[in-house]
Amino acid sequence: MGIRRKIGLFFCFVCALLLGMVMHQHGGITRSLTANSQAVVHPVSVDTDQDLIEQVSLAPAMAQSSPVADSGAGSGITPGDVAAAGPYAAIDEYHNYRFSVNGDQVFRVGNLPGTSLRFNETDLLTVLQNTQAYFQTYAQENPDVQREGILGTQGVTVSDVLNTLEFMISTLQEDIANQQPIRLKDPNFINTHFRVMEWTAYNPDDPGQRLVRLTKYAVFTHPGSRTPTATYNIPLYRLGTDAETDRFYLNYTKQDVLAGIYEPGGREHGRVEPLAYLTRDSFEDALMQGTILINFTDGTSAFFNVDRNNGIAYDRSISPYRQGRYWYFRPVNSIQGYGHEFDAKIAIKPGVTFAGDVLNVGLGRIIVLEHSTGGQAQLQLGIMADTGGAFMPNLHQLDFLAGVFRDRNEFYAQTSSLPEYARAYILVKKD
Repeated sequence: MGIRRKIGLFFCFVCALLLGMVMHQHGGITRSLTANSQAVVHPVSVDTDQDLIEQVSLAPAMAQSSPVADSGAGSGITPGDVAAAGPYAAIDEYHNYRFSVNGDQVFRVGNLPGTSLRFNETDLLTVLQNTQAYFQTYAQENPDVQREGILGTQGVTVSDVLNTLEFMISTLQEDIANQQPIRLKDPNFINTHFRVMEWTAYNPDDPGQRLVRLTKYAVFTHPGSRTPTATYNIPLYRLGTDAETDRFYLNYTKQDVLAGIYEPGGREHGRVEPLAYLTRDSFEDALMQGTILINFTDGTSAFFNVDRNNGIAYDRSISPYRQGRYWYFRPVNSIQGYGHEFDAKIAIKPGVTFAGDVLNVGLGRIIVLEHSTGGQAQLQLGIMADTGGAFMPNLHQLDFLAGVFRDRNEFYAQTSSLPEYARAYILVKKD
């Protein structure tokens, strides 16, 4: 009995030792996953009522509900590891898992056709530089822009994106300074110096979609007044610097605001700054587009951009006029694109800017659209420097900043030649 007991105790000791080793290893994995999850928990951006354009900071994102092949910064995963790990897992604006897809289904190496590329070189240079400056200034405090996204499955790193921006900036600067042909408009130059990643749309709701859907957005000019009048009586308000002290603005719906909660005699009079007064139609358009250019009755004009909302989600089942969500605005000097904070947004230009999925495709990716206009092949080049809630996740759509327009008729006339669907490419500078 003594020998058997000793043998039994020995086996118990061995089993306990092995179990401890397994638990230790598992604990290391758990800490690694937790650390990686914490690396992506941070304030995120949401969309305007159109779900297409300007963003504001909100509460910290929730942890992912399913394991995600993030390929983001801080994970210690190389592009090769990501590709070998299996399908890419797309996430939404709160970093929750939404769906998985093989990267090879979405991107493959191709070549541009032999058609000159279209873009305004000065405007493109400006947005390239502004996007590069955003990376240089804010990448450490905004891990979203350090994500490789689905292009990581193809071996494309954030360093590759930054090298692409730098190469395009220096090439444009040299060509403009020397008043020589713009090399980036030459498809042969592009095919020689860039990896051309042909983009096949992936839409879980429409498996047959192959071309990328192209929507268009704009900034519209509207008349308005700096004081309320019989015609202009719907307010745009700005929150004060102390608004986050008690976050009072979260207590009131759009209908409360329109009923005069902030006007003289209202419960919260004096707590916000009136920026402008518009007609109801102009006001709703400002909420939908996110940016508005107001021509005031005193002869002045100014851009205004969404800042923060009252925390009420947009309800797609009811009309815009009956929504509870209200946006507060701030004056800006230009059209504003992506940014994790209001004062950290990228100044963008029409004709060279696309809004898209910055979490799963990525900020600063260079886009080329191929389509036909009047039987003639067209190649339109621009940069992804804007986003919105409709693009998180969205691997089948881009939104093109078409311009600043007086009204819808002018907008439709200007954009009527642009297709609803187009073949798309992403350019990455070769090593």
